[in-house]
Amino acid sequence: MNKEIDLRGKQCPIPVIQTKKALEKTGSGSIVTIVDNDTAKENISKLAKSMNLKAEIKEAKGDFYIEIYKQGDIQISEGLEFPSKSAKKEDLTILITRDTLGEGDRELGEVLMKGYIYTLTEATKTPRRLLFLNGGVKLTVEGSLVIDHLRKLEEKGVEILSCGACLDYYKVKNQLLVGGIGNMYDIVEKSNGAAKTITL
Repeated sequence: MNKEIDLRGKQCPIPVIQTKKALEKTGSGSIVTIVDNDTAKENISKLAKSMNLKAEIKEAKGDFYIEIYKQGDIQISEGLEFPSKSAKKEDLTILITRDTLGEGDRELGEVLMKGYIYTLTEATKTPRRLLFLNGGVKLTVEGSLVIDHLRKLEEKGVEILSCGACLDYYKVKNQLLVGGIGNMYDIVEKSNGAAKTITL
């Protein structure tokens, strides 16, 4: 079976995740993933290597055609643990304090945050909860670019909680679209009680 996946214009991590999903559905044969940037090309090449699969790359008019050959079941040799077939919750709390990821350019930060939340939806192990405070609450209200991803996480059993005082400060409490409203006591209790808490 030969299949072609056109992922030009898609930003990381979508090309890797979609390629892996296609490989999992393929019995034997090859798939060709088409991407238009070096980052996607390199990440898909690493994916193939981690699965012990042969990959050939051809370039044409600025696009990369990555053909990956597969026979039988996938044997993953390292690291990449998505997408999930049977997601498990890890005792991890993620405290999200802003609506962008990282320092620097805001537009890039929005893209990175969207990619991060999307990747969480595809991870083998999902966090137990996401806590949003300060500017992070903007991700849970109308106009957020990640609402659909957050809803998907909530459907998987991830607890989503936004700081009520923060929603009031930004005057967006009536625009909340996903999760519940908590106070600082809730946030401290849940983050301190987790086996692991990370802050973004």
